[in-house]
Amino acid sequence: MTAHEQAITGKPTDRLAITLWDFSWYTQAGPGEPFADLDRAFAEAVDRGFNTVRICALPFLLFSGRVPDPGSVQIRGLGKQFGQRTRWYNVTGGYALDGQRRLVELFEAAARHDCRVIVSSWEYQQSPSFADTDAWHRALAEVPGPDRAEVMAEALAGLLDFLTERGLADRVAYVEVHNEVDNCSLVPGDGGTHYGRLHGPLGRAVDLLRARHPAVPVTYSLGEPWPLELDDLPEQAQIAHFHFYVYGVLGALYRAVGLGHGTEPAPRSDSWPTSELVGMLRPDAPAFADYQPDEPWRLAATGIPRELFYVHDWVDPDRWDLWLYENYLPHREAMRQTLALWVDSVAGFARRRGVPAVLGEGVVGYTPLLTRFEEDAVGKDIAEFVVDRCLAAGFQGVVLTSNAAPHHPMWHTDQDWMRRVNARVTTG
Repeated sequence: MTAHEQAITGKPTDRLAITLWDFSWYTQAGPGEPFADLDRAFAEAVDRGFNTVRICALPFLLFSGRVPDPGSVQIRGLGKQFGQRTRWYNVTGGYALDGQRRLVELFEAAARHDCRVIVSSWEYQQSPSFADTDAWHRALAEVPGPDRAEVMAEALAGLLDFLTERGLADRVAYVEVHNEVDNCSLVPGDGGTHYGRLHGPLGRAVDLLRARHPAVPVTYSLGEPWPLELDDLPEQAQIAHFHFYVYGVLGALYRAVGLGHGTEPAPRSDSWPTSELVGMLRPDAPAFADYQPDEPWRLAATGIPRELFYVHDWVDPDRWDLWLYENYLPHREAMRQTLALWVDSVAGFARRRGVPAVLGEGVVGYTPLLTRFEEDAVGKDIAEFVVDRCLAAGFQGVVLTSNAAPHHPMWHTDQDWMRRVNARVTTG
């Protein structure tokens, strides 16, 4: 049945309406925090029209056998103020993480609320930065680069064994070898094409998982589409899972304040902060030289430069958003054309491979926690454009925006919008 036919029938579909819980489901789980009560978090998700959560399931920590005493991890933030106004990094911590118990609790809650779980890992990106010691981070780094994807696949196979033994594996929508395999150190660069270097390591990893758990679809997620290189990707994946962060006007603002994003490096500058950024900072912003995490290894464990934390933590949200609104119009059409190209390219790639397509993250880009550009009129317009284009192209799953989740402000301010747009995803 085509998306157009479904729109006429108004019947439920089996499409995935995805809310991105990433690693926050265990890093923001203290008293009073968004994931303290998993039943409440799932109930709120269902109320907003979601039927699928996407998570870092801690496979390397819990099932690789390479992290000493994985049950003793204490969750903590990067520093007293560091990261507290940066999305995903506003972690307080101060509690012990029993990862296996937490995993069972999440899957049991998913079953109670009839939700699916996309299983992934952010461990070669952010996850270990929230532990009390660098043992987890060091264990990941010690795996030789050519072996990392297969080591992660072995750990994921162990995780699926663990869920199967407890009667919970039916909640798994599919498994990703890792989040954004093209933008992390799971497969170190070799000087080749953006996707070509992934071919051998990821192909072997997917084969391993498919052999161990043939009933569970296996894939890997990609941080951004490179349409001319899509056919360089490993053939074994059973889902075409991509992320669409268009940036556009947001990318122009990043350049103005001296930041890079994705595969675009920061512009060269004689001095930093730039004058544009200085005019946007809160009056209580500290000097950049004085703004550090508690321990240097935490930056290495995030892969995010200190400059970005400084901008996101200390920019005035209203000035940030005003710049985007004042400069949006010249970028509008190019942003929509880029998103349309990505949707259509991924849909064509998925058809050639004979697999479903899923948009797992999106859609504008990485904005400071308290800003509203992506959540308000323009951002919603862009998000709906992408959702509708994906559905028309036959995508099997769609995220409304990465910010539509319990640990972002819009979870409590835009429930009606989520219900309305998710209804287009889950019913024809």
